Amino acid sequence: MKVAVFGKVISPEARPDIESLHRILIDAGIDFVVFESLNNFIIEHCDLGLSFPTFSNHKDLIQYAPDFLITIGGDGTILDATTLVRNSKIPIVGINTGRLGFLSNVSRDKIQEAIEALIAGKYKLSERSLLALESDAVETEMPFALNEVTVSRKDTTAMVTVEVTIDGEFFNSYWADGLIVATPTGSTGYSLSCNGPIIMPGAETFVLTPIAPHNLTARPFVIPNSCKINLKVTSREEQSLISLDSRIYSVPNGTEISLGLADFTIALVETKNETFAKTLRNKLMWGLDKRN
Repeated sequence: MKVAVFGKVISPEARPDIESLHRILIDAGIDFVVFESLNNFIIEHCDLGLSFPTFSNHKDLIQYAPDFLITIGGDGTILDATTLVRNSKIPIVGINTGRLGFLSNVSRDKIQEAIEALIAGKYKLSERSLLALESDAVETEMPFALNEVTVSRKDTTAMVTVEVTIDGEFFNSYWADGLIVATPTGSTGYSLSCNGPIIMPGAETFVLTPIAPHNLTARPFVIPNSCKINLKVTSREEQSLISLDSRIYSVPNGTEISLGLADFTIALVETKNETFAKTLRNKLMWGLDKRN
């Protein structure tokens, strides 16, 4: 078995977990490579006394062809990892050293157990759909998002207007701080903080969630993911913002974008003890009320 290990922003608190993960991989005789900046952190701050083979980009990762990409961090680390994996079908295993992890669901004390599950094949893959973006205003080789695509205001406290067309029919104009178009995976992210619904990962849907709408009748709206969504954003300022997960782009006023279902998925690894339902119960503390 071959794996790649990915991490970017490493907190001091994560150091023991990084050391533990790499010792487990070494003891198990697993071949692995480490993301370049993470390897530099290991050399400078960890007690392993080792430097590992490294990778630094999508091409390096594909050339190495690991069986799994292990991320160590939080949900943001997994979102960054999708830009490395892309359409390669390399499954992602998320070790959570952050705070609230819905995607990186392997807890710090379950690292050994998770690696043993990978070796034994005792896991399943959760295929996650993505949004694909088309726009002349956004220049990127990664026009996709696992969580959400957001249009929002820039350099102003004034609202933006987001005109929405679905499958060629005018749907609504949102006067708001912005609009989130989220996947089921992204329903537990930014959309949730804006009162959007939680959606099971396998649901074939997207959700439109306005950000602080001026009109209180503008509610989150769930649509089939077969729909083609067109957005036009206008503002008092010359530019607005479009974000694809954590990647942010400034676009001219009046920009139009088209969104739809991407033609590939991202595979997240779930072990029997780290399911989506269990993650929800743990993170949202469901069931603590004795009436449940």
